[in-house]
Amino acid sequence: MVEIGENAPDFDLHDGSRNVVTGRQHKGQRVVLAFFPGAFTGVCKKELCTFQDTLVSLNEVNATILAISVDSPFSNSAFAESNGITFPILSDYSRSTIQAYDVALDDFAGMEGYTAAQRAVFIVDENGDLAWKWIADVPSEEPDYAEIVAFLT
Repeated sequence: MVEIGENAPDFDLHDGSRNVVTGRQHKGQRVVLAFFPGAFTGVCKKELCTFQDTLVSLNEVNATILAISVDSPFSNSAFAESNGITFPILSDYSRSTIQAYDVALDDFAGMEGYTAAQRAVFIVDENGDLAWKWIADVPSEEPDYAEIVAFLT
């Protein structure tokens, strides 16, 4: 697992339009990586909508939000559109990024063999190093949004 102060694992993931988004292209910015288990689920909708609502304040402190799930780019695009999400939701369909961040959630929702992302938030600093992290104990647990904003301000 990547620890605070270490270089954050890079990634090459597809957004909802199937454009490749990389971690390295955000060097010089602070990046909030919000891993979530699945599009069109209640807690995930609430989480991403809460991040959407705080987007303006995060942009004011030079922070970018990138959400990551194992869902397809098509599903992520439909989820973003139906919920008014304007930041990128990236598809880790190969599960390489959730493994690199050690947030793979095996047998999600009792489905043997299905691996989703554990709900987790990582903040990567301008140099590409991990500055802050939070990993849920259970998928239904939400992050402390105020703590995330406070860390960034």
